[in-house]
Amino acid sequence: MLFIQPKNPKRYRLTALALACVPYLAQADNGPSEAPAARTSNEKLSTVTVTGNPLRSNEAPGQLRSLAGDDLTLQRGTSLGDTLSGLSGVGSSYFGPNANRPTIRGLDGDRVRLMSNSGASVDASSLSFDHAVPIDPLVIERVEVLRGASALLYGGNALGGVVNTLDNRIPRQRQAELSGVTEFRLGGANGERSAAAVLDGGAGDWAWHADLAGRRTSDLRVPRFTDSEGQTGQRVRNSASDSQGGALGTSRQLANGYVGLSFDGYRSDYGVTVEPDVKIKMERQRLANAGELRWSDGPLRRLRWQASASRYEHREIEGDGAVGTVFNSRGKDLRIEAEHEPLGSLRGVIGTQLERSDFSALGEEALVPTTRTRSAALFVLEQLQLGDWHLSAGARREQVRINSDGDGADAAEPRFGAPDARRFKPGSVSLSANWHLSSSWELALNLNQSERSPTFAELYANGIHVASGAFERGDRLLGLEKARGAELSLGWEAHGAGLRLGLYRTRFSNYIALQATGEQVDDGEGGEQPVYAYHGVRAQLQGFELEAHQEWKLAAGSLKVSAALDAVRGTELATGEPLPRLAPMKAVLAAEWRQGPWSNRLEWRGVARQDRVPALDRATAGYGTVRLAIARQFRLGENDALWYLRLDNLGNQLAFNAGSPLTIRGLAPLPGRAVQTGVQFRF
Repeated sequence: MLFIQPKNPKRYRLTALALACVPYLAQADNGPSEAPAARTSNEKLSTVTVTGNPLRSNEAPGQLRSLAGDDLTLQRGTSLGDTLSGLSGVGSSYFGPNANRPTIRGLDGDRVRLMSNSGASVDASSLSFDHAVPIDPLVIERVEVLRGASALLYGGNALGGVVNTLDNRIPRQRQAELSGVTEFRLGGANGERSAAAVLDGGAGDWAWHADLAGRRTSDLRVPRFTDSEGQTGQRVRNSASDSQGGALGTSRQLANGYVGLSFDGYRSDYGVTVEPDVKIKMERQRLANAGELRWSDGPLRRLRWQASASRYEHREIEGDGAVGTVFNSRGKDLRIEAEHEPLGSLRGVIGTQLERSDFSALGEEALVPTTRTRSAALFVLEQLQLGDWHLSAGARREQVRINSDGDGADAAEPRFGAPDARRFKPGSVSLSANWHLSSSWELALNLNQSERSPTFAELYANGIHVASGAFERGDRLLGLEKARGAELSLGWEAHGAGLRLGLYRTRFSNYIALQATGEQVDDGEGGEQPVYAYHGVRAQLQGFELEAHQEWKLAAGSLKVSAALDAVRGTELATGEPLPRLAPMKAVLAAEWRQGPWSNRLEWRGVARQDRVPALDRATAGYGTVRLAIARQFRLGENDALWYLRLDNLGNQLAFNAGSPLTIRGLAPLPGRAVQTGVQFRF
């Protein structure tokens, strides 16, 4: 195990103090030396590769956002949603500190595609808010948020966008010598104690990778509040966690590419805030194969593939130790992309993707039947450069089959009906044009039409979900979710300054929404649970993103000031009622000062009041929080290192996430004032 949990608070404080002193002690040991050069945000990657984009070309302004290097280190949270929530247009479906999934432009769940190294990340996080994403940000090297034409090549469930986490578990390049990274973190509002180690090595044509990470947290500390059940305190009840993960991988480097294999495992035990005596034990194992072959001539220039087989299990443990419900998912996926020979200025890629998933929920509180989902897709993306114009066209066609076993023959309480089978043929088409007006200005237009098949939960759910405190009901007659969208963006970049404005609108002829019905059902224990039902409605989402930055190079260092503002508005067209759980307007102002080995970032994040909510929901108050991050690079012998100190929510502002379901929102405020420190060593 990589870390040891302190046995008493005094030792914990001493350990934190020791970490805080690391850069100064290292400097004293080494004596006077030249300050290390500032690391770039992508230092760990020898080349920046947009793996979400099959043609690896530049996207239109705003369609790609990424975190890597020191920026990723300083922004890392305990979950993927928390790590990305500061990006423009990106939020989180907050279900307490342990389970929050990224949301993009108001879209969540199965409309945001999660990938690992451009392959499918099989889990159950899109099924319910309480299911955590089995990816620990501690061991990833880069995370990308991709939108636009390339994103839709991953299907209708990428309508909101693609979140792609990248690591080196299958090495893509030769490794001449042993290298690695270790990181230790302490503190934060959840009392985090975590550590991670990554090793890369190789000999000749063979390269290998190993990583290991562990994290323990306590119940989240928040400003004093009175929860929705009338209890007053400064902790989010039952929010502690214990997670561990690791991976081994190897690859053979070929003259024209590579081929490799990896195995990773992840386990997380965490509490469920809605039920103070319910714990979740989640684990996933994944076997992956990936490779790439390149040719300098001939009709085929590049062939890439990713394949994986995953086993996922999620157990809900009652207070007496009994297992209430067991969610199991077995998934396999294969994606192949072939880039053809350029035809003049025309470049393109064609491919196929096959996925299969077997899902079951066993126990008295199972809310979905055993199901099997099979999908097969063909896709194509072509890009043409015509002077100052860059044109793209993409299309994807799928066949999806979902089978439900219905109620078992010995079901004590029939809920799911007879076995059922549904077949869907969703398709997606996108057209985009980027116009370089000058060396500084760029204008981009994207038009898209997308279809998404409903998930098995949207079709067949019918039961109490203990972890979310609600009775969820599906509709087996749901049809395809259909949307048409347009986005216009204008970007300017020159002399260390930049400005981007993006406007978008998406209209749904059938939007599958999970909304409160106003009904209550008996929970069998003398209480009642609210009913939430899936149904299709006509809807519209529209919004904007505005970003600006300016950097000055000064004799003593550099100063960068940045600002961002984004908002999304969603409406059910038939009734005029707002769509549920949409993020309110968000503004971010930041100033970053760099001088020698030091860097400092002061950030204010303001979130407006969200009072555009459905009739059975409640408004969420706005808030403003301040964060200060201080980092220092130093040398430890011949190796590079980074020490950092992060102070979050300096004003101890009580805040709630409007993207949370009502059953959890009043029980789980966002983190209160906290100090976190850590140190990262690279060799």
